[in-house]
Amino acid sequence: MRRYVKKAPPKAPRDLSRVEETVRKMLADIATNRDEAVARYARELDRWQGKEFRVSEDEIRKVANNLPESFKEDFAFCKQQVTDFARRQRDSMQEFEVETQDGIRLGQKHIPVEAVGCYIPGGKYPLVSAAIMSVGTARVAGVGYITACAPPRDGVAIFPPTLYALHASGADEIYALGGVQAMAAMAHGCVGMRPVDMITGPGNAFVAEAKRQLFGVVGLDLMAGPTEILIIADDSADPALIATDLLGQAEHGPDSPAWLITTSEALGKAVLTEIEKQLKTLPTAEVASLAWRDHGEIVVVDSDEEAVSVSDEYAPEHLEVMTKRLDFYLSKLRNYGSLFLGEECTVAYGDKGVGTNHTLPTGRAARYTGGLWAGKFIKTVTYQHLTPEASRRIAPIMGRVCHVEGMLAHEITADVRYRRYAPKNA
Repeated sequence: MRRYVKKAPPKAPRDLSRVEETVRKMLADIATNRDEAVARYARELDRWQGKEFRVSEDEIRKVANNLPESFKEDFAFCKQQVTDFARRQRDSMQEFEVETQDGIRLGQKHIPVEAVGCYIPGGKYPLVSAAIMSVGTARVAGVGYITACAPPRDGVAIFPPTLYALHASGADEIYALGGVQAMAAMAHGCVGMRPVDMITGPGNAFVAEAKRQLFGVVGLDLMAGPTEILIIADDSADPALIATDLLGQAEHGPDSPAWLITTSEALGKAVLTEIEKQLKTLPTAEVASLAWRDHGEIVVVDSDEEAVSVSDEYAPEHLEVMTKRLDFYLSKLRNYGSLFLGEECTVAYGDKGVGTNHTLPTGRAARYTGGLWAGKFIKTVTYQHLTPEASRRIAPIMGRVCHVEGMLAHEITADVRYRRYAPKNA
């Protein structure tokens, strides 16, 4: 029986019709007018003032030379962690061939996507680590060519640490281009880009809508919405630490949910008090306070089993567990993007470079998908090879199934093989 120490107010359905129509018009314009339309939107929306969208090798070298060595060392650590883990993921994928019956050989192969476009947003928080998560993981997966885009700051150039991160992660070419126009340019191969087969990356509502409408023209990583955190805690947890982690994610934006599920009502109330206390000094309280006010919840449940049930219902993007029964929760929880076991873990570690990928499902999508991983950039394909004798043996079975379905031309393709592979002395 769940009880709420704090419950988020009811939400009115969001009207995204203006976003949807704006994006539809932009995509149609770019598909028709290509480079001219991309440049026009770049000037209007990115305040682009340059001549070339592609960043030159000289610019990349200049940025790399001017960045502090401490940043480069920290970035190298994070990149190593993420790419090592991605390599383990890739190596866990097995190709195989099996003879299911005499003369029938079936197999599975893994083929990397040929060309991928990776987008890194450049709004209030330029997500430097996103370069590793997308570009670095795609490179480990064996993607043939990687195009990267990030919006220019003040209409001039990409945020220097982001530019360095894209290059160091393995991008083949980098463009100072943002928003819908970046997604469309990568999909259609505008302003000097080669068309890609798949696009990745987070962004605002317009970028997310562009990805949705471009699906089918290209493949996607995930349709991600506002970031989420859920913490499961019992009476052994530290209320101040829980509050810190909830607010740590809430600073992403005023629409970022932060939830606590606890078996201790006293802990829930203590966390509520701590959040109000910490908001008084939090540097990003202006944003985090709105997220907590409108989307924060504290739910009290009667048992660990009920905590699992409620958490799986929420299906959060990030799920922290601060209880005495970590192994129980690891074995029982089913719906989450990434799991952080114990107070020693925090979402920030996963976001920036502990090794797991930070591109994760939101909006309850964790019910049916995991996050971005090396396998997302790899096509798992199958093949068949039959001997003439095996082909003749199964042809009548397949033909009869075709006949039942009314697919008579299909039936003929089986029948001709039955006759074609008849024994010579028959």
